[in-house]
Amino acid sequence: MNNKIKTGIFVLASLAFVSCDDVFEPLPETNLSEEQIGNNGKNAENVLGNVYAFMPNFDVFNLSEAATDDAVTNNANDSWRRIAAGSWTSSFNPVNRWEMTRTCIQYCNLFLKHYEKVEWAKDKEANDCFRVRFYAEARALRGILMYDLLQAHAGLDASGNLLGVPIVTVFEDASSNFNVPRNSFKECYDSMMEDFNEALKYLPDFYKFYDAYNDPAPLEELRKIYPDVSEGVANRVFGSGLMGRMSGQIVKAFISRASLLAASPAFEASGITWEQAANDAARVLKAIGGVAGMDANGLTWYNDPTMETLQDGDCPPEVIWRTEKGESKDREERYFPPTLYGQGYINPSQNLVDAFPMENGYPISDPKSGYDPQNPYANRDQRFYDYIIYNGATAGTTNTVIKTSVDSETNDGIDKISTSTRTGYYMKKHLRMDVNANPSNSSSKFHYTARLRYTEFFLNYAEAANEAWGPTGAGSNGYSAYDVIKALRSRAALGLENGDEYLESVKGNKEKMRELIRNERRLELCFEGFRFYDLRRWKANLNESVMGIHIDGGVHTPFTVETRNYKDYMIYGPIPYSEVLKFGNLQQNMGW
Repeated sequence: MNNKIKTGIFVLASLAFVSCDDVFEPLPETNLSEEQIGNNGKNAENVLGNVYAFMPNFDVFNLSEAATDDAVTNNANDSWRRIAAGSWTSSFNPVNRWEMTRTCIQYCNLFLKHYEKVEWAKDKEANDCFRVRFYAEARALRGILMYDLLQAHAGLDASGNLLGVPIVTVFEDASSNFNVPRNSFKECYDSMMEDFNEALKYLPDFYKFYDAYNDPAPLEELRKIYPDVSEGVANRVFGSGLMGRMSGQIVKAFISRASLLAASPAFEASGITWEQAANDAARVLKAIGGVAGMDANGLTWYNDPTMETLQDGDCPPEVIWRTEKGESKDREERYFPPTLYGQGYINPSQNLVDAFPMENGYPISDPKSGYDPQNPYANRDQRFYDYIIYNGATAGTTNTVIKTSVDSETNDGIDKISTSTRTGYYMKKHLRMDVNANPSNSSSKFHYTARLRYTEFFLNYAEAANEAWGPTGAGSNGYSAYDVIKALRSRAALGLENGDEYLESVKGNKEKMRELIRNERRLELCFEGFRFYDLRRWKANLNESVMGIHIDGGVHTPFTVETRNYKDYMIYGPIPYSEVLKFGNLQQNMGW
């Protein structure tokens, strides 16, 4: 840990709370002693506020797809574009989470050092409940931070040992020894799970409004954790106004993420099994009744018509946890095509477009698909139309026809100006077509970022269940990988007229089902920051060239937009060079 962390650990800047403004208030002080934290509940609470606010990638609209085969960016200085071109080093690392994440762990440990002596409320019942809930939050947050570190920095040392990061569970001060070796990946995983499981003892799965007279069930459920808690204290400490804080369901979701990572080919030396990963995902899905609870509108949650009226941290059926909503046009200004007054910043690849099957469910490479290379956008997967702006598509408040062809008369055409597409496509996912980015007549709409949504965990389950029990095995969960994929594809209106013949043709083959599941994950989670990490945990090819499409005179000709320049060892990220330089006992990952 560097000197900045050691000397700046007590800084509680008001900026820490910009994304948690319904939960925290900024402190007037800027530097607090440990005594001031231990003697003041608001000060102690806002130590956790720093963690919520500063966790890496917590509220970031992550488009790391520009470093994969799914997209490119038209900004030559974009960090993801640079690392994909061969500039990724232990000194230049957009994936780095080391310093800030370890700082946030320090905040958690600082809080855990003092929380027991803090007076959280004058009323004893409320004080006791607050104390335990805050304790559980801190443990949950520390577990999430460990997950972030493992995803970004775990890897093999020069001897081939799978390492994690140094485990730190006590608050460090200037007298602490910072020159310590990394713990094994499995030790880090176990420490993370200890935090998560401890948090689950005391966190409700969901924060709710408690009304013992009209609906006693929620209060009875809470009393399994906090016996005899009164209705008033329940609403004060665990009420619906606290939605957005750490909950049991959020913890279960991160357990699923962690076990899927650990069971994957790049981390299988951890010993975590696919069966465990499947069961951990099923635990998340239990809250909605498994496959039967899949949200029919889950494909386009970002256009949810109830978004305007969402209160506090309330979520639509597809979303587990989200950022605060805000009314803006920033995304549209950044990602719309030029004719819609956007910068066209992210350009989906032909590779991704080709991954969308036909409406009948067959991949475009299958002769039964009916795919026509010179009429490639007809009869495709509904998700293609929802997520990609292609040549001839309409977009924006005026349903403007977007012409991306070489011979386009507009700046939407490929490579026309610096903000034009480089691939022949623009991103549509996440964007609201009822936003007008025209500066002379602009309009804004509400947006938020979904931190966790149920589709991810359906896909986690499908992947792990297929590996553990095969396509149609269900373990003890009552549904299989096949059942999940069938439901996802049915939601996307695939194969409705033929009973999804393609899925039926692969459900008896584990390897073919694996390929299909990975492709479904690619499509469902595109532009949500998953593929860069998925390819690496699968030990898949990182160097597939990114393709685009030249359309000239109606003729479609694929071409190479960018090549990738990754080395084999880059399935694992580096430890920051500055940290390895300072601490001789801190081993670097192989190759870096």
